[in-house]
Amino acid sequence: MRLVFAGTPEFALPALEALREAGHEILAVLTQPDRPAGRGRKLAPTPVAQRAQALGLPVHKFVKLDAQAQRVLRALAPQAMVVVAYGLILPPAVLDIPAHGCLNIHASLLPRWRGAAPIARAIEAGDRETGITVMRMDAGLDTGPMLLAEKLPIEDTDTAATLGERLARLGGRLIVEALEKLQRGTLEETPQPAHGACYARKLSKDEARLDWTQAAQTLARKVRAFNPVPMAWSELGTERIRFLRAQPLPAVTPAPPGTVVGAGREGLDIACAAGVLRVTELQRPGARALPAAEVLRGWNVLGRRFT
Repeated sequence: MRLVFAGTPEFALPALEALREAGHEILAVLTQPDRPAGRGRKLAPTPVAQRAQALGLPVHKFVKLDAQAQRVLRALAPQAMVVVAYGLILPPAVLDIPAHGCLNIHASLLPRWRGAAPIARAIEAGDRETGITVMRMDAGLDTGPMLLAEKLPIEDTDTAATLGERLARLGGRLIVEALEKLQRGTLEETPQPAHGACYARKLSKDEARLDWTQAAQTLARKVRAFNPVPMAWSELGTERIRFLRAQPLPAVTPAPPGTVVGAGREGLDIACAAGVLRVTELQRPGARALPAAEVLRGWNVLGRRFT
């Protein structure tokens, strides 16, 4: 089919590559404008822009989908538009341009998590499974009819990064299947249920600060959910420590929440309101992320308290 592809982060890459491998004609790729990145804060193209350019595909970096952008899209006359974590809201005028509408790859079993951060919110909430839903987009926020869906278990060790990689691959496979059915005229639409919807709001650095008056199990889920961004953190003295991996322990301790009650080869153990959080990978300011056992060599933190 003649397609326009819209996506921005690495999560969208498997879908773009799957569509190419399936023989679809990618007329153009839409992605976010270049953003400052790295320590030098130099402008850098998005992962989708980089891959599209490497594939020799035309790339458009619209700031907004205004009348001028709409003229460009209408001139392309796509049969369908595939959208994966694009980052811009598609107005009704854009939704109406493709002959077969706009298909979205959403990283949740709709309507469970609608919104910007469904992967992280599913982990944070303690969901045991998630999945991919291919939906036909409408004017609402992830409210369109469902076309295909497939479940995926959430493992106890999954971070947003590892779960996102698996979901991205699944999304690439399902969008190809959806387009095949669309071409054959066998693609069925199912309205989303009226109940069970949750809003997966965008992640913030402020909420990634760990509150040690919460249970260790809750904090362990936050560490997993906020990896790789914005990364869970807490302050120890004047240092902001980032936590990449952690697990809850059922241990009971009289120490105040936030107190380091263990520091050694197995990790950094921190008292919580209920249980103990064992941090197994962390990052100090100006240093790279390392296993906690390596960071703790020569760093005496036993008895100190995170705030």
